[in-house]
Parts: sequence; C-alpha cells; structure tokens
Amino acid sequence: MRKNVILFGAMLMMASSAMAQSSQGGIRNATLQQIVKAQNGSANKALFNAIANNNIDDLVKNPANQAPVDTHFSIETPKQSIHNQKSSGRCWMFSGFNVLRSNFAKNDMQGRVVEFSQDYLFFYDQLEKANLMLQGVIDTGKKSIEDPQVQFFFKNPINDGGTFCGVADLAEKYGLAPMSAQPETFSSNNTSKMSKLISSKLREYGLELRKMVAQGKKSSAIQARKDEMLATVYHMLSLTLGEPVKEFTYAFRDKNGKQVGEAKKYTPKSFYEETVGHSLNGTFLMVMNDPRRPYHKTYEVEYDRHTYDGHNWKYLNLPMEEIAQLAIASLKDGHKMYSSYDVGKQLDRKRGYLALDNFDYGSLFGTSFPMNKAERISTFDSGSTHAMTLTAVDLDANGKPVKWKVENSWGADNGFSGCFIMTNDWFNEYMFRLVVDKKYASEQLLKEFDQKPTMLTPDDPLFQLED
Repeated sequence: MRKNVILFGAMLMMASSAMAQSSQGGIRNATLQQIVKAQNGSANKALFNAIANNNIDDLVKNPANQAPVDTHFSIETPKQSIHNQKSSGRCWMFSGFNVLRSNFAKNDMQGRVVEFSQDYLFFYDQLEKANLMLQGVIDTGKKSIEDPQVQFFFKNPINDGGTFCGVADLAEKYGLAPMSAQPETFSSNNTSKMSKLISSKLREYGLELRKMVAQGKKSSAIQARKDEMLATVYHMLSLTLGEPVKEFTYAFRDKNGKQVGEAKKYTPKSFYEETVGHSLNGTFLMVMNDPRRPYHKTYEVEYDRHTYDGHNWKYLNLPMEEIAQLAIASLKDGHKMYSSYDVGKQLDRKRGYLALDNFDYGSLFGTSFPMNKAERISTFDSGSTHAMTLTAVDLDANGKPVKWKVENSWGADNGFSGCFIMTNDWFNEYMFRLVVDKKYASEQLLKEFDQKPTMLTPDDPLFQLED
C-alpha cells in the first residue's frame, strides 16, 4: 500500500513538473494585462474602424509614389502576345515558352511567329512527375516511411510547379506542338481537382510499391506493376487534358496573322526541330542570388527535376550586380530570359508596378519590417515563387540599371498590358533566378558553373514551387 502511495505521489510530482514546464512560456494573465495596457485605445479604435472596412493595401498606398509609371526603356526586346496561366501553377512553362517563341521570331528570316501548346507539354510533365514519384518510392522502399526522403515523395506526389530545366528536358524528349493543335482544357487552366485526385492515387500506389519492396518482390515485377500504375495515371490525364497530339497540319503566320508558306504535316518532334532546332540542355546558365550562401559556388537541388532521367536544378550563386550584367548583355542582343521573383511583395497590381515604397505597412501598424533578403529567405518570409520573362531594362547615363520590365502570364488585362515594371531596388531585393545563354557569361563564370555542386534538399526555404 505504502509503495502505491509513494508511486502515486511521484506521478503527481512528475505531472505537476510537466505542467509547469509546458506553461512556463505561455501568456500569463499579468503579461496579458501589460500587453493590453500598452495599447493606445483611441488611436487603435480609429485605425480599427478604417482597417475593418477597407483593404489594407488601399489604406497604405504611398501617395508620393502614385505618379504615372515611366514606361520608357533604353533596351527592350520586341513585344509579343501575353498568355494567361489562369488557375494553374505553370508559370515556369509560360515563361520558358515566351523565351523559345521570342528566339524563334528573332532568328526566323521569314518573319514567322509561333504560339506553343501549354496543354501538350503539361500532359507529359504530369506523367513524368508521376513516374518520378513512383520510382522515388521504389528507390527509397527500404527506408522508414518517416524518413525525410520518403516523406518528400508522399507529401508532393505531383504538382504544377517547375523551372526552366523542365522545359528543356520535356521539350527535347517529347517535342512541342502549336497551341492550335492542342488547346487548353478546363483542367489545364484549373488544375486543383485533377492534381488532388492524381496525388491521392499516387499515394495509394506508393504504399503498394513499398509493400512489394518489403516483401522482396523481384525488380521486374515491381517495375511491371509501376507501368500498370502509370497507365492509370495516363488515362486520368487523357480525360482531363486530352490525348497528346501525335501528328498535325500547321501553317505558320506572321505577327499580323498573315499565313507564311504552305501548311505542312508535323509531329511534335519535327515541330521542335523546326522551331527550336537544337538541344536546350547545355546551352544555358542558371544563376541565383542567395545571400545566405557563398557566391561563385555551384549548388544542385536534390529531386528538383521534372523527369526521373532528367536534370536536377543546378545553379551558380552570384551577387545581384553580376546577375544584372548577364541580363543586360542578353537584352542588348535582343534575347528575353526566364527569371523568377517573389512577385507578391509590394505589388501594385493595377499599375503593374513593383517598388519598395509602394505600400507603407509600417506606419499603419506602428512598427517596421527591417529583415534583409537573407533573413527573409531563412525564415520562409520570401523565396522564388513566380517565373516571369525578363524583356527590358532602362539604363542611366553611366550604364547602371534603373528599372526592369517582365512579361507575365496573368493575361493581357493584368498589370501594364500584361507586363510588370520594377525598380532596380525592388529587383535586387526580390529577384532570385535567371536563365541566360552561356554565350553571355565569362569563361570564369562558366568554369565556376562546372564545379562539383553542393547538394541541397528541396525543403530549403528558397526553393518554393514557382507557380
């Protein structure tokens, strides 16, 4: 009996200790009273009345920054049509296609233009990502399901996001099609439901494959079952995105819509040869600004690719000044570039203008937001979230950039005729990634890019999905 009493007492003490530990960091009544006392009642009431009935951004617009946006650019590539990704996360594909069709128009001696089918390549993007997930589950099948690598595949079985590496790998493998040969569908423009259903199926299949690995099934049997699973995914994609076009008849047109030459029969591969004409992989340099890490070093993101047999995202980390010089060199030569940003920061959507002083949130809330770029990245406050096509720069008398212009993929009625204009100060703070032709890079940069990269994990705060 005495032992039981002692044991019960010990348990009470342990419970009390645990409660004390858990409540030590909580908000105590005295603390709450102190917080409330620090508030300015009358001023807060007035601010609450304003904020409760208005959009915060409407209240904090900087009146000194509302003059008409200067739309002159000393260096600007030719304008082209603006597309709309709608409710999908395909900004990487739209931006990549902007670059490809711009290069085609610039180099074509007949004055032809082209509009690529996003739906066509998106079909294979989703199929390849499904295979990447299933094969990744097989490769890690002997690890615990709680292992970070295993959880990566189950957490994100499939998604819309990507990088220019995906455009390069997918287009080379499957070719390209014109928009007229395979137009958008409801599900390509609104991917949420399709993605959720396929993700659920892939998670189910992933568990089955892990079970087969645990049971010691032959590799050939596992691969055969994976192929059956992919057939189901293909079926789901074909019903939502349409069966990928295998052959089509197409006539090129000029920028005014006038037909150029006779209509011809193409396959996606022959159309790729006609419009791109060379391998994309190996021709470009991907650079990034990540002030948390040493510059002039190369990094690679594990599993950050679109196809199992494709290329991980590999980049050279550079200061913004050097990235700007690469961009200027490309624009001077008439070539647009794939680039990515944290576009939601200080965005005046109506004017299509990005500046650090568009909105004064600090004054409204009586505080400040002083984190620098490295701190914002480290704390998940900022990262590379949206790809757009860099198309123009305005230089001052000393050749220094003053402002930049990008083509966006939110429709022609969004922003400044479908484009955004950004100050150089904003560009330095919220631009992250640039894909530029290797011919604009120095021998030193190319040598640095060829260094053995440091491998990073995809859960790094900087590598958010670009959508």
